[in-house]
Amino acid sequence: MWLLRPPGVYRAQADTELLVACVRREALRAGTEVLDLGTGTGAVALAAAAHGARVTAVDVSRRALAAAWLNGAVRRRRIRVRHGDLTGPVRHRLFDLVVSNPPYVPATGTAPPARGSARAWDAGPDGRALLDRICRLAPAVLAPGGVLLLVHSAVCGVGATCRALERAGLAVEVAARRAEPFGPVMTGRAAWLEDRGLVAPGERHEELVVVRGVRTG
Repeated sequence: MWLLRPPGVYRAQADTELLVACVRREALRAGTEVLDLGTGTGAVALAAAAHGARVTAVDVSRRALAAAWLNGAVRRRRIRVRHGDLTGPVRHRLFDLVVSNPPYVPATGTAPPARGSARAWDAGPDGRALLDRICRLAPAVLAPGGVLLLVHSAVCGVGATCRALERAGLAVEVAARRAEPFGPVMTGRAAWLEDRGLVAPGERHEELVVVRGVRTG
């Protein structure tokens, strides 16, 4: 699917495709409230909107929000865009489905960059700078019975994500897995990832996972 993508906005790739496939398996219908955290080009938001869901897309990048809105407009899919950090702009609302494909690539910096293209993928030394925050914040905006779908690389620790969501009161499972060769960013950091013990020596593939959490209470 062709998507408008201004410079600095994350291009939909295999992780986006895997997340979209999981979104399509959910019971979406007209009026389902969906929240897309870190929407980028709006690819996942569009997949939900195609089922008639009421989609709100959040991003810290105004370029990303403009792209998501325009990509929806050309397909006659309404996407409500909100500028801000994760659940901050919608913290007083509840959603039936929350989805996110956040930055998760381990990086040498102690914190994610505040600007530049790398903001779309760099996520601190273990890749969990955004993942851990989403695990803390997203459950609070889930309606009873609501579902969280979160995609990331197994390099960041699938168990850590599952445990964090379980502590937040969600029933958790791994909904999808897919092995993918390293992209340019991971390839460029392969030696550093090996030194940190995040990948095995010579390993040039990663496993993408979608973690699914359900608010049961």
